[in-house]
Amino acid sequence: MPKIRKNNPIVNLNLNVRGLNQSATLQINERSNELIKQGKTVYKLGLGQSPFPVPDIVQEALRQNAHQKDYLSVRGLLPLREAIAKFNFRRQGIACSPDDIMIGPGSKELIFILQLVYYGELIIPTPSWVSYSPQARIAGRHVTWVPTTEENDWRLSPEKLDLICRSDPDRPRVVILNYPSNPTGSTYPKARLKKLAEVARKYKLILISDEIYSLLDHSGQHVSIAQFYPEGTIISSGLSKWAGAGGWRLGTFTFPENLRWLQDAMAIVASETFTSTSAPIQYAAITAFEDRPEIDKYLFHSRRILKTLGNYMTNQLRESHLTMPTPRGGFYLFPNFNRYRIQLANKGILTSFELCESLLQETGVAILPGMDFGRQPEELTCRMAYVDFDGKLVLEKAMTEWKDLELDETFLKTHCPKMIEATELLKAWLDRL
Repeated sequence: MPKIRKNNPIVNLNLNVRGLNQSATLQINERSNELIKQGKTVYKLGLGQSPFPVPDIVQEALRQNAHQKDYLSVRGLLPLREAIAKFNFRRQGIACSPDDIMIGPGSKELIFILQLVYYGELIIPTPSWVSYSPQARIAGRHVTWVPTTEENDWRLSPEKLDLICRSDPDRPRVVILNYPSNPTGSTYPKARLKKLAEVARKYKLILISDEIYSLLDHSGQHVSIAQFYPEGTIISSGLSKWAGAGGWRLGTFTFPENLRWLQDAMAIVASETFTSTSAPIQYAAITAFEDRPEIDKYLFHSRRILKTLGNYMTNQLRESHLTMPTPRGGFYLFPNFNRYRIQLANKGILTSFELCESLLQETGVAILPGMDFGRQPEELTCRMAYVDFDGKLVLEKAMTEWKDLELDETFLKTHCPKMIEATELLKAWLDRL
């Protein structure tokens, strides 16, 4: 009788999943928390989680709807979709109907399902958010990375997009455009969006415009590319970034009417997977998307805090000869440490991963390597999320004691001390190289 092996279990994994690691952003957060439990001081600049609380009126709406327990429509609660349609017109002048809206448990899930149901090539600028490419791999889709340059603020070039499409003009393709950008903090001027829209129309591309950070554009003047390519753009958004509700898991897709066939296919997959998004969350989200002065006030002060902090850190790090785009939205910096390549090599640091590991071990500053965002390992770029501060307290101070004052270095040092300390520790570490 053959012996039963107890120590060597057979592992049968889908080849598309085998070898994948946990999402880098979640991994760095768990590692940071583990170090904190060990009594170490960690500056959490790794996970891109909004520091601000969910707006009070949205929290109250959730309390009032905690009793909602029924399964809702796969596509989403109708009053919520109505509110989002009005929101799109109010914010961007984009006319759509509730039938064009789909709600999911996070825009991340919706982007994955779209890649699953659409048969075509995925085009992603690099650097880009860590999950686009792994999702494509899980779905068995081919990914084409489009290189960008620091001189161009790491933005997708219309000329390069045209070059990729030109060799096989009829090939079905999806392009993901994320701005304000995770991981660079940069955004797209209107002229660049118009040129990208021209290329997309020329090759009948489907654009996923990931605008999850749109209301955190530091100027408050975000422009959706759907204004210039309405027939082929799907707007992806949600509550996680601008409303501080990452754990609520509510994402939205707005489709053009002529892509209803794609929306229908996604709804079929959703019906067999997540069924519907949490009922209390959907009811509460109606308030978030409505035209309310409390939301406008919350956003105004959130933006000015992030702009002040992002600009301060950028200026400080540039004094240490790091290069990076000026942040225009969201809460990220993407510094390049190339100036210190020789000194880092003398310490045995040759990749962005090794750079981040050394920095975490020696200073407690947790950031993510550029290689997690599609850059080459030997390129010494990293992403910093400037979110390690008490968002509730800072927002309250900005709305009261500082409401009529310009936020400055004094405000930051008083109310965002960990971000100041992290910046100083990083600069001191560079000085010692």
